Amino acid sequence: MMDPDALFRFPAARQRDPAVEDWVAGGDGVRGLVAPWLSVLRACGPNVRELMHDGRPTLCADDAAFAYVDAHTAHASVGFYFGAALPDPDGLMEGAGKRMRHVKLRLGRMPNDAALTALIAAAYRDIGQRLADARN
Repeated sequence: MMDPDALFRFPAARQRDPAVEDWVAGGDGVRGLVAPWLSVLRACGPNVRELMHDGRPTLCADDAAFAYVDAHTAHASVGFYFGAALPDPDGLMEGAGKRMRHVKLRLGRMPNDAALTALIAAAYRDIGQRLADARN
């Protein structure tokens, strides 16, 4: 059984992965909903890396995953690997797993920009602390 606090590591993650760009460019309107949020995730810090994992763009701090974006038939999502540990005062996140949560993006019904931006920043801070704890 996996330790719920274990980091999900991707040594192959790199600063910009062309496969991520291809994924965004190759999509429909629903996939396009995540493009601005992918930019916000990428701008979190100089150590943000990315790769395609399980068919979706995954964002890492160094090599530790902290977020992903995905698209489905009726919605897209921004997900957080340690979302259950993040503050969510606006109640944006969905999911009931031990650690992962996601925010659904729907055409005509988008979440509050400031609240989702705050969640992204919190996820990046959280993974930074987890990386620091893992080094100690």
